[in-house]
Amino acid sequence: MLHPSYNDLLSVVNSEVEPGEEPVVNSRYSIVLATAKRARQIIDGSEPLVGGFGSNEKPLSIAISELYDSRIRILSEDDDI
Repeated sequence: MLHPSYNDLLSVVNSEVEPGEEPVVNSRYSIVLATAKRARQIIDGSEPLVGGFGSNEKPLSIAISELYDSRIRILSEDDDI
């Protein structure tokens, strides 16, 4: 079982959305795409933004932890970079 769950990740990602506004993420697919993209960045040499991981920790696990700890965020199409 994945920890944190998809529902927990959706809650964290959408936590800054004001009531009545469209959520940033509506599906599990968006979570999968975002964490996979971050995992590829870590594989390519980016430093993890969370600590406490051993050298044998998988990049995807690190990316999920970063998203859950709000160290990275998913931008909606309307957000400026």
